[in-house]
Amino acid sequence: MVANVGVIDRMLRVVVGAALVTIALLVSHPYAWIAWIGLVPLVTGVVGNCPAYRLLGLNSCPLTRR
Repeated sequence: MVANVGVIDRMLRVVVGAALVTIALLVSHPYAWIAWIGLVPLVTGVVGNCPAYRLLGLNSCPLTRR
C-alpha cells in the first residue's frame, strides 16, 4: 500500500476526524450519529492512504516510490 496522503493533509484529516468523533460521543442530538463519518478521515489520516485519492488519481504525498 503506497502512501498518497501528505503530511499536512494527514494532520488535517486526523484533527477533523477526531473532532467529529468527539462530537458524536458527546452530543446527545438525534442526528449526532452523522458525526461518526469522522472515522473515515481519521483512519485515512492515520494510515496515510486514501482510496478516493487513488480512484481520482490524486497524490498529496511529496515522496514518490518506484
